[in-house]
Amino acid sequence: MMHEWFECKVKYEKQMENGALKKVQEPYLVDALNFTEAERRITEEIAPFMTGEFQVSDIKRARYAELFDAFEESADRWFKVKILYVTIDEEKGVEKKTAQNVLVQAANFHDALKRLDKAMEGYMGDFTIASMQETPLMDVFRYKMPDKAPEN
Repeated sequence: MMHEWFECKVKYEKQMENGALKKVQEPYLVDALNFTEAERRITEEIAPFMTGEFQVSDIKRARYAELFDAFEESADRWFKVKILYVTIDEEKGVEKKTAQNVLVQAANFHDALKRLDKAMEGYMGDFTIASMQETPLMDVFRYKMPDKAPEN
């Protein structure tokens, strides 16, 4: 299934540890068909966790070929990894590199690298990791099939 990812930024007032209110903007990733659905979905996902008003301040398309989730509670960060797949152009006889971005959920940089290596074990081609960086993403919301309405 092909996913269309949108990074949505949400603005709201957050209560800090010292009790003061501070305006913050946090990014989330949403799987949606278009910008309109992305705004609707992020609003639905975030609303139960907000006590005051909030607004979706920005939505932009995010290009990720794959997401590698982790289900441990300690894996609370998302790392963006740029992978270069190496192929040979038979006609020209030259090496060609194709870049793709993937997201890896992990506890830290080392854990992200281990998870990526594990996820890529079955890949038969050559690839290299061009870069890896921690993202500011707070959470990722995958598409969920709606429950079927009861038939009459």
